Amino acid sequence: MLPSLACDSHMHIFDRRFAPSPHWPRTPPDAPVAAYRRLQQRLGTSRAVVVTPSTYGTDNACTLDALDQLGEGARGVAVVGQDISAAELSRLAARRVRGLRVNFVSPQSWGETTPDMLDNLARQVAVHPDCCGWHIQVFAQPAQIVAMAPLLRELPLPLVIDHLGRIDPAEGTAASAYGVLRGLLDGGHTWVKLSGAYMRSAAQGPGYADMLPLGRALVQAAPERLVWGSDWPHTTEAPGSVDDAALVELLRAWAGSDDAMDAILVDNPARLYGFGAAA
Repeated sequence: MLPSLACDSHMHIFDRRFAPSPHWPRTPPDAPVAAYRRLQQRLGTSRAVVVTPSTYGTDNACTLDALDQLGEGARGVAVVGQDISAAELSRLAARRVRGLRVNFVSPQSWGETTPDMLDNLARQVAVHPDCCGWHIQVFAQPAQIVAMAPLLRELPLPLVIDHLGRIDPAEGTAASAYGVLRGLLDGGHTWVKLSGAYMRSAAQGPGYADMLPLGRALVQAAPERLVWGSDWPHTTEAPGSVDDAALVELLRAWAGSDDAMDAILVDNPARLYGFGAAA
């Protein structure tokens, strides 16, 4: 059993009512809210953070529709371009978006993502009166995290690193990117998502055993600034190859205690995403 108000802090909704961006090279899956609710029932989660996938470019309509359907137990992370207006940021905030994702890995509708873009978006959000409590979420390769370390340390709002920083488990805590993550975590303004273990695992599922040391090291370092996400519907993997229940068991192995599970699934998401006392 998962704790009451457990949150899946990284998932995506794909709905055929919403057209993919012209830049996107693949046919998106059919993964609507109704299917995700079945996963919630299976896992025992009640809160969710809907992240706009690169599939839709800077069109957040599918995410906003999902937030409407999921209600107060859901928050959003949007994708926007550098030309985002203050009015649009206010509109997103009113719809329970709580952060922006800046993706250096997947194809983006504007082309190449640059550190300047990250810096500019962070500064716009930091001074916007309706974006109090927002964060910037970064999906980047380990080498990019290392190269951007000075910028990441100086961002004017909280930083969330996607998918364990995509660190190679063969390097683990010896990786340069892990050293950067540790420094950022120690600084007190960075969070890491315990998600996407399969992206770099050589052992593969269901246990992803080679990812155990990395996750355990992060839990030991900063259990108060970690959140967990299923990354459903796992678009980087072959359909049907990922068992979400096994990902929960991997989290248990990382966490090592009920207290850590409660922090990662309930307390930390409540602080980061602004959930209230009840879903």
